Amino acid sequence: MKKLVAEFIGTLWLVLGGCGSAVLAAAYPELGIGFVGVAIAFGLTVLTMVYAIGHISGCHLNPAVSIGLWAGGRFELKDLGPYIVAQVLGGIAGAGILYLIASGKAGFDMGGFAANGYGEHSPGGYGMLAALVSEVVMTFMFLLIILGATHSKAPAGFAGLAIGLGLTLIHLISIPVTNTSVNPARSTSQALFVGDWALDQLWLFWLAPIAGAILAGLVYKYMSPEKE
Repeated sequence: MKKLVAEFIGTLWLVLGGCGSAVLAAAYPELGIGFVGVAIAFGLTVLTMVYAIGHISGCHLNPAVSIGLWAGGRFELKDLGPYIVAQVLGGIAGAGILYLIASGKAGFDMGGFAANGYGEHSPGGYGMLAALVSEVVMTFMFLLIILGATHSKAPAGFAGLAIGLGLTLIHLISIPVTNTSVNPARSTSQALFVGDWALDQLWLFWLAPIAGAILAGLVYKYMSPEKE
């Protein structure tokens, strides 16, 4: 239960910090943080949580990460379901807090609410195939970074930096394409509040990250398996 509570809190922080930066701080003309600021914010949420809860739950904060670690032989199948539920609920709680804050401004308009999308709902107008490829590849690289940084042969104590900076880089590349998911819990939390098109397109932001994560887990297990 302590692990699940940690995953809940960590995913809440990821959504509140990352999506919150997009909803609250990115839209100001000249003073806003823009794409770069949002990318850094997502990286910082993971970086801070790795050191806060990594020793408790492993700091997955992401169903695709949990599934990728399982595929790579680093996580037990029996724990997958509870972790994913805790992550999704934490993401929804984070989005709920963000909604309460954002709606406190006069003239509040839900807009995209940092939801993930493709086609007309992509920040750069990218189509479904581009979004699918982007999410699969970005999640694949994210899991390679995680599996490598947390390997028993990796330098101890630096995993948080590699993972946080890796997520920042992923956002710098792919925010214009899909608003960057690589995390089904993060996508679900925002889609539930936006509804409509965001729920219609949510399938892609479960399918693509999970596919990329499983592929990365299998590839890394082949390249550098951990000793039993």
